[in-house]
Amino acid sequence: MTLLDDVAERDGWRCWVCDEPVDPDMSVNDPRGPSVDSRTADRKAKVTERLAHRGCNTRKGAVQAVIAWPDHLYVVEPAPLIAVAERLERKGGREVVGRCPTKQDAQDAADWLADRFSRLAPGLPVTAAVEPGGGQFLVVLATSRR
Repeated sequence: MTLLDDVAERDGWRCWVCDEPVDPDMSVNDPRGPSVDSRTADRKAKVTERLAHRGCNTRKGAVQAVIAWPDHLYVVEPAPLIAVAERLERKGGREVVGRCPTKQDAQDAADWLADRFSRLAPGLPVTAAVEPGGGQFLVVLATSRR
């Protein structure tokens, strides 16, 4: 198998940037085709290759990649998830990633985050929790110290 096939199989043929399926039969020259990418622009960092659509990979080279929060989640001041993943991988601990007006909104966001981080940072055991605070509900990601 090629590096692309190995990486794609490990990542379940899902793009790490947009979290959408990657078609294994699409041309590697097509914007929706598969490509191998690393999750960071820091060339000194030791980062495992990840699967990305060719277009997502190309855009990431021009601008910093952003993991979008879904429109159906009601989160105030959502944190930039790539930066959160990098900090948690580097230092461990916990981080508040957003505020929600209701407990159900916060739980929906926590459930989505736990699922999304399982693919964004597969080697990082992350838990998502909801905590009350200041009349709102905080969404908190946590991992053990590294």
